[in-house]
Amino acid sequence: MPEIDHESPTPVYRQIAALIIKEIESGAIPVNRKIPSESALTQRFGVARETARNAVKFLRDEGWVFTVPQRGTYVAERKPGSPA
Repeated sequence: MPEIDHESPTPVYRQIAALIIKEIESGAIPVNRKIPSESALTQRFGVARETARNAVKFLRDEGWVFTVPQRGTYVAERKPGSPA
């Protein structure tokens, strides 16, 4: 399980988002593929559901993912030159 540093000044939800971004950038989670659900993220990282929800919201707000109601959250296609 990837390490979350609870002593870090970086909020836990941002650490989770950063780990997911690394997976997206490496191709481990390709464009238009689902990212893990909030429930899966809570189990994977041992965090509260609200923390997982905040990580997904951050990714969505930053343009890394998009959500399809009742279907899931998917990796968005990022255009070259898009801010990371």
